[in-house]
Amino acid sequence: MDNKKNSVLIVDDETLNITALNHILSSEYTLYVTKDGASALDSVKKLKPDVILLDIVMPGMSGFDVIAAIKEDEETRDIPVIFVTGLTESAEEEKGLKLGAADYIHKPFSPAIVKLRVRNQIRIVNQMRMIRQLSITDTLTGLSNRRHFNSRLEQEWNRSIREEIPISFLMIDIDNFKKINDTYGHLAGDTVLKNTADHIKDRLKRSMDLIARWGGEEFTALLPNTDLKGALSVAEEIRIAIAECSDIPSTICVGVNCVKPNTFSDISDFIMGADKALYQAKAAGKNKVCAPD
Repeated sequence: MDNKKNSVLIVDDETLNITALNHILSSEYTLYVTKDGASALDSVKKLKPDVILLDIVMPGMSGFDVIAAIKEDEETRDIPVIFVTGLTESAEEEKGLKLGAADYIHKPFSPAIVKLRVRNQIRIVNQMRMIRQLSITDTLTGLSNRRHFNSRLEQEWNRSIREEIPISFLMIDIDNFKKINDTYGHLAGDTVLKNTADHIKDRLKRSMDLIARWGGEEFTALLPNTDLKGALSVAEEIRIAIAECSDIPSTICVGVNCVKPNTFSDISDFIMGADKALYQAKAAGKNKVCAPD
């Protein structure tokens, strides 16, 4: 987790309430404010706040209408909503909870209660975020794991089909890795794995690129909107950087495949193409970059 502040969206049409909540929460969180339901929904989609503080009685859309829309949207349904309201009827509270509210803060509100209830939801959000991150991360290298890579591959594959753009795939394997472990020990082998991951990351800086540990001493890299020439150039940069690393001598082979997929294309063939190219590189004497014949 980084040190970036968690964010809270305040949705309230009363300036006094906004001012009070800002005074209570601004030291701990990044705050956003909207004053009506329609603009709140736009802000939720755009900002993806960690927690929403939502008034119930507003002109136009009520808070109940807003939370119903938030919970119907797959992109926003998991954002916790805390109602901040002067309504005290149990039926109103029950309705909000049925619609998916995480908690209630009643007006006039206590600063201590506001802080505690927001903090409780933020803690849950951060815990869930950490669990999700751990579930998609290789613990040794810090790269994405194979499960996450496969999920992103499918997304980028479908985007390539829609936009009619090329997509490239690198299959990377450390040469003679068993010999490295046998000669220098398994801790040194782990260092080689981490160094290899770092060299790949250093040369793939676009936010759309994805690097993963495929398993063992194999890594993969997904390069959306990249043609074969560009992918081969990146692969060669990675190969040279690793070959020149002097800490623990190691080299890699890289199999490169590139396609401009259509609805009849097969992801499995795409992966197999890179795998086949990797074996060609191994057969050619290792420390090589190859594309399918």
